[in-house]
Amino acid sequence: MDATGLESHHVSRYFLARQGRMKQFRRFPKLTLVYHHASYLIAAVQLRYGPCNDAPDFLPAVTQAVQHLPIDRLLADAAYDAEAHHRLCREKLGIRQTVIPINPRSPKTRRATGRYRRQMQQRFPRQTYRQRWHAESVNSQHKRRLGSALRARTPAGRQDECFFRIVTHDLMILRRVA
Repeated sequence: MDATGLESHHVSRYFLARQGRMKQFRRFPKLTLVYHHASYLIAAVQLRYGPCNDAPDFLPAVTQAVQHLPIDRLLADAAYDAEAHHRLCREKLGIRQTVIPINPRSPKTRRATGRYRRQMQQRFPRQTYRQRWHAESVNSQHKRRLGSALRARTPAGRQDECFFRIVTHDLMILRRVA
C-alpha cells in the first residue's frame, strides 16, 4: 500500500518553480493504492487532493481491497502507522500480519502505545518489509506507462480519468499475463 501524486497540468511544478512562474499553490490529485505485490494489479484506490496526510485514506482503501482480494499480509510505510489501523486489519478484516514501521512521535526512549504498535517496535519483520519496494515499482510503472500528468481540467473529470487509468493499468497487466 502506498500513495502517489499526479500532476494536474502537463507542465511540472518543478519546472514552473525553477522558471519563477509558479505564482500560486496548486493542489494535485493524490492516489492511495492497494495492490498485489506479485502481479502489480491494483485492488483498491482512493482519490484526494494533496498535499495531505496519507493516514485518512487507509481505512477505506484497505476495506475496499479486502472485498476484491484476499489479503494475508499488508505492507505500508510509516505514514499509515496507527494502532487503530493495525487493529482494524487484524481483528475485523482478517489480515494475518500488518507490517507498518513505527512512526516516531516522541523521543526514541519511549515505548509505542497499543498492543500491535508495541509488537512492531519489539520484533519488526525487516526481511518482510524489504518487499515494500514493490509498492514504489507499481507507482513508477503506472506513471511511466500512462504518464504523470492528467489531461482533464475539472475535478470530476480528473476523478474519472484517475479511475480509468487504474482500470487501464490493470488491463495492461492482464493482457501481458494472458
